[in-house]
Amino acid sequence: MNSKRVNFAHMLATANPKHVESLVGLFESGSKSREDFGFGIEIEHLPVHNGSDTAVTYFEANGIETLLKRLAPRYDPEKEYWENGHLVGLARPGVAVSLEPGGQFECSLGVLHSPREVNASYLAFRREVDAITKDLGFRLIEYGYQPVSSYADVPLNPKSRYKAMNAYLGRIGECGPMMMRCSSATQVSIDFKDESDAIAKMRIASAIGPILAWFFRNSPFCEGERNPYPLLRQRMWDWMDPQRTGLTPGLFNPHFGWEDYAVDVLSTPMMFADLTHTPELKDTVPDPHMIAWHENAAEIYPDRPLNKYEINHILSTHFNDVRLKNFVELRHWDSLPLERVERLTEIINELFYDERRFSRLQTYFDGITEEDVLEAKANIQAQGHNAGPYGQPLGFWQEFLGLEGTMPEIPGDPNHPDVFQG
Repeated sequence: MNSKRVNFAHMLATANPKHVESLVGLFESGSKSREDFGFGIEIEHLPVHNGSDTAVTYFEANGIETLLKRLAPRYDPEKEYWENGHLVGLARPGVAVSLEPGGQFECSLGVLHSPREVNASYLAFRREVDAITKDLGFRLIEYGYQPVSSYADVPLNPKSRYKAMNAYLGRIGECGPMMMRCSSATQVSIDFKDESDAIAKMRIASAIGPILAWFFRNSPFCEGERNPYPLLRQRMWDWMDPQRTGLTPGLFNPHFGWEDYAVDVLSTPMMFADLTHTPELKDTVPDPHMIAWHENAAEIYPDRPLNKYEINHILSTHFNDVRLKNFVELRHWDSLPLERVERLTEIINELFYDERRFSRLQTYFDGITEEDVLEAKANIQAQGHNAGPYGQPLGFWQEFLGLEGTMPEIPGDPNHPDVFQG
């Protein structure tokens, strides 16, 4: 393992070398040739009642559970995901349906090789879902936060991990229960050639992500009032739990690599451990979803290479602005309507897959530091329309990054076509 410290995170913690090798092996498995690059798109939706616009919950009559059960015949029965006796996920080739903690309805599209493919894949999903929700008396909307309901009005869905997360995030920092129950996002994942390419993309995505978030902001409301924050999603995540959110520690150190990312993730107290696929331990504890506020992975999982399920769980307990798996996941954006998702994906394609444009970004941001990015994020949050991240006005960034046509005039809720974030 690399002995050169690239950050000061978790200084008294130790990662198991076998676990580090397991994570690095996953990262390496994501390396692709340029002709095989694609996109992963995840769109979360807020379910709201027709008429009142209040949140639809999982357990209510004609709620989220009913929607999933009516949708199930259109999906692969062998890929249904049940937990605690309740249906919480569906999948079929090209699309997976899952739930965020407050019943937010997430559509994950299969690997796409062109931004234009978003349209056809997503519309097929919506045709089926919208026919059912209409009959049930509610609809799915694309805002970054529930328009009427407070987090206190939204119960958790029955997934055990969310009970553990709620116990942890509800007692530290700010906004944990708000994020879990009422927020909704769009995420875009991209591919990389090798370690150097992956780290470069993580750095550029972390630097420009807040600027893109400004041009794609879509959170008119927060806790039943007009949203006062220019970037509500950033505000919630940055103040929630700094040891697993925000910028990846050490990312802008020139020595940072896959091993450093693995060590950071594995050194962090886990929040909760999922032992359902750990044969040595799953039957030794009362609940295999074990709260772990202090223990890191080395103190919980056996001294052996991690299996795929354990790796994915451990990585899923980190929520950095840009997350590394066997792809690079960009996590800055509010839930967006389809047209805006398609345009966002086009922009990501142009910035990260066009070698000339990506090289231009690398040159422009050469020498950037973590402090520079933190300042830019704070600048946008404090100044809004008058912000000047990295010393340049927002108009400069719109032209430099090619952010024309972000379609802020398309509403996140067609039932309220005149409601937008200011």
